[in-house]
Amino acid sequence: MTSLPAGFAAEPAHTSYDVVIVGGAIMGSAAAWFLSRDPDFDGRILVVERDPSFAMCSTAHTNSCIRQQFSTELNVRISQFTADFIRNLRANMDDDPRVPDLPVRAFGYLYLADTEAFAQVLRQKQVIQRAAGAETRLLTATEILAEYPFYNVEDILLGSINTRDEGYFDGATLFDWFRRKAREAGVEYVADEVTAMTLNAARTRVDSLKLSGGAVVHCEQLVNATGPRASRTAAMAGIDLPVEPRKRYTWIFRAERPLDIPLPLTIDPSGVHFHDSGGGRYLAGAHDAIDPAVDPTDFGMNHTIWLDHVWPAIANRVPQFEAIRVETEWVGHYAYNVLDQNAIIGPHPDVANFFFMNGFSGHGLQQAPAMGRGMAELLCHGGFRTLDLSPFSFQRIAQNRPIPELAII
Repeated sequence: MTSLPAGFAAEPAHTSYDVVIVGGAIMGSAAAWFLSRDPDFDGRILVVERDPSFAMCSTAHTNSCIRQQFSTELNVRISQFTADFIRNLRANMDDDPRVPDLPVRAFGYLYLADTEAFAQVLRQKQVIQRAAGAETRLLTATEILAEYPFYNVEDILLGSINTRDEGYFDGATLFDWFRRKAREAGVEYVADEVTAMTLNAARTRVDSLKLSGGAVVHCEQLVNATGPRASRTAAMAGIDLPVEPRKRYTWIFRAERPLDIPLPLTIDPSGVHFHDSGGGRYLAGAHDAIDPAVDPTDFGMNHTIWLDHVWPAIANRVPQFEAIRVETEWVGHYAYNVLDQNAIIGPHPDVANFFFMNGFSGHGLQQAPAMGRGMAELLCHGGFRTLDLSPFSFQRIAQNRPIPELAII
């Protein structure tokens, strides 16, 4: 029998739970931890995770960055909460001395506009961001060169940058402590997969889940936190969810002539993004020009996109990067919300005990603390008590009423 990772059981200890969370990566574990520490909640929580190694989940393949340069105030405030939460992680986890310091490496995000249309988008977004307290600055090409003389800005009309609480943080450590502290608080993690759901006769509630190991588990509340597999999970309850897996490619490269100052996370007009990774290494990310839905098990690398698209874009923007060498590469998946690339959180309007934590479209890691807190508030208190996340409810999906996020990378 294959041994399980520490903290995982092979089968549920009980046949009934107050809350079952399907998916144990960062979203599911954040919700489990926040709920477990709410003094008003005293129920049983089960997390069902199909891959207890987490080797192929989106959390494991993230680039682990955080920004406030969004086009909606709510997304700005969500990231501000995350920045504060991770800066004070030990205090937030009851001053546990085992919890490490978790700083943000704030090299900033730099959006580059080579058209007047996108420059105007940056201007409009800055108004929203500044009103929410972000320190976004607009830079002309000359001003960009004054701060970052290594760029080629011949085609650039405007840049947008914020170097406060924007950059890299250790998302793997955050995930590890959400999961660890949830287990220590009594949350049960089981290595299994949900294969079917049984609804009541009126189809207004999920009564039970069938697991691949044969167990049947009854639930009062069900949370879908299955990332790129979210639509498959929702379909078991007869729900159509417009979230699909989209491939995202990442490369770590070493420069023959490293820059002498940190490289911001640069969002190039080509669609390629790249940033400092420390020690003369840099990270680059991109996706195919044609960006279809894929199978959630498809992690095949497109080996031509680096030579044909990514490297030329990087060398054009930073001429000093003409001589670079790829050291490693990987493929991950966005859980892509086709409607508007924004989160979906909250209950289904008809299947009332089916809750969504889905569709984060690439910014899930940085939104996990706020989403976990919000989900716990919903499950325990029936509504949001801190940050009002209701604009991201499923209702807008049902009504085809998008809230477009213009700052998707």
